Amino acid sequence: MEPRWGPNPDIRRGRTVVYSLHAHLVCTPKYRRGPFTDEILRRCEKVMRAVCTDFETELVEFNGETDHVHLLVHYPPKVSVPVGRLPQGVFARRLRQEFPGHIRKYLWGDHFWSPSYFAASCGGAPLSIIKEYIENQKRPG
Repeated sequence: MEPRWGPNPDIRRGRTVVYSLHAHLVCTPKYRRGPFTDEILRRCEKVMRAVCTDFETELVEFNGETDHVHLLVHYPPKVSVPVGRLPQGVFARRLRQEFPGHIRKYLWGDHFWSPSYFAASCGGAPLSIIKEYIENQKRPG
């Protein structure tokens, strides 16, 4: 028997669940002093993609400006929404190791990330619009 509709890549299936959960997350560094360069954002995306994969989520889109980063994440129901907070510790450690002189200028203590973040469910707006918004951030460099 043939299905009535074609496969939708946004709808995922687990053993006992069918889901399509997306979240738009915005994370800021402490003090919002603008530590991000194009090179650092490229590295940040790579690290966040790897860590999201470890948590069985998918980083659909990533971009940022000098003082914040945007993530569009597709996640399963077993993961809580602030999934963007998960890779931050890993990223902060790697950032200090790979760009020590640059990062030291922006830190006044031990913490890189602000404890505040923005998280929004993406059920209302079409994902293409949110993805376009994230793509159009004014990336430095």
